[in-house]
Amino acid sequence: MEAHILTLTFQECSARYGLEPPVLHEFLQAGLLRAAPAPETVFVDEPDDLPRLVRLHHELGLSPEALDVILAMRQRLVHLQATLAYESARARQLEAFLRGNGDVLEE
Repeated sequence: MEAHILTLTFQECSARYGLEPPVLHEFLQAGLLRAAPAPETVFVDEPDDLPRLVRLHHELGLSPEALDVILAMRQRLVHLQATLAYESARARQLEAFLRGNGDVLEE
């Protein structure tokens, strides 16, 4: 999967997402966002992460620490779903091979 990294200024974050500089500084300290080299800018690793983070912050009023836990759990879940899909495909492939219907392909 290809990563999409965005660089946003604090002003863009405020205009687009309603995140004020103090909140952005809290997110940076908690490791939820990464500081970009330019002053008052942040890196966003995945475009969907920031809107999700904002929604959890605004709608649920969660602390940065709680947001970190939620995002880590989501990342783990996404990884587990990908692993499950891969293993399910391998099991189907093995079943087809055992029935004599196909080859087992190695990576």
